[in-house]
Amino acid sequence: MTNLPRVGQATVALMALTAAAPAPRPVSAYLGGRAVQQADGSLSIGWPGAYLEGRFTGTAVRVRFQTSTDHLRLLIDGEEKRRFDHPGPDPVDAVVGGLRPGTHVVRLEKLTESQEGGFRFIGFYTAADAKPLPPRPRARQIEFIGDSYTVGYGNTSPTATCTRQEIHDTTDSQRAFGPLVARRFDADYRLNAYSGFGIVRNYNGTSPTRSLPIVYPQLKPDDATHLDPGDPKWRPQLLVVNLGTNDFSTDLHAGEQWPDLPALQTAYRQRYVSFLTELHAKQPQARVILMGKPQFYDQVAQVSTAVNARFPGWTTPVRFDGLAYSGCNAHPSMADDRILAELLVGTINKFPLGWRAAPAR
Repeated sequence: MTNLPRVGQATVALMALTAAAPAPRPVSAYLGGRAVQQADGSLSIGWPGAYLEGRFTGTAVRVRFQTSTDHLRLLIDGEEKRRFDHPGPDPVDAVVGGLRPGTHVVRLEKLTESQEGGFRFIGFYTAADAKPLPPRPRARQIEFIGDSYTVGYGNTSPTATCTRQEIHDTTDSQRAFGPLVARRFDADYRLNAYSGFGIVRNYNGTSPTRSLPIVYPQLKPDDATHLDPGDPKWRPQLLVVNLGTNDFSTDLHAGEQWPDLPALQTAYRQRYVSFLTELHAKQPQARVILMGKPQFYDQVAQVSTAVNARFPGWTTPVRFDGLAYSGCNAHPSMADDRILAELLVGTINKFPLGWRAAPAR
């Protein structure tokens, strides 16, 4: 966690707007991710890795949100000003003041996975004498679809043995491989990922009526009533899919719908091809990277071949190996996330997109 500055820089305080204070001016926010818009104009956000960015001219900014479970990070001009860990059920009203005069970018990042609940973004605001500016979405867009590896499950943990609470608290999706890649290309991004879910089979055979392709169309992973109608402004040039670890990481149990491993492999390939076909209907302009571990990479390669027979050259399979898996419960650590990011950056640099990654920082 970054220590907050104490002298000579911005001061952070939590305060309520008093009756004597001038009415705040709302700042338009760009949402990196998906959300359900509430009747009061707030946004209910559940998918991991979401962020909101706003621009303003002035010396202070206010952010309002509400969450009981999510950890959030507040940045000004790329510098962390405040972390909110376990903020509680009441709305948070945070003001960052003492900024230098001029134009600033405020950013609120969701760090933790919230398969239920999530957080409610109420808004960014400036003082009445300041000037809100329109947000500036980036020209490049990348969407990451996956499981706990894409979430960044327990990636900041100092130990591989974690309680459920420790898994939650040591997950930083903004430091997972997806956002690392996106930042190298100055791209906006979405993480549509759910720990424990696979293409047809979830970890250890749990939740047999659900899977990543089933929850993917939802604006929130815990809300099947609000489906994504599509966003004409979200036209990613790249999709990065990493699914299969949960399908194959545990042995089949009696009573599951597949009698043996070959039957599971067949079902996996068939559903994966159909899921990618659904994605192509939504985002035909995107190139697709399909990630796979050695344990199931041959299945991913077969899926890629089948999809490319329909949509020539649309997918590229990428095998990854050599990770330490020292995060919670043998998941990738931050060091592993950097390895995965470098693998993807090298792959993307070879695509005819005209993209070249900035140096790693």
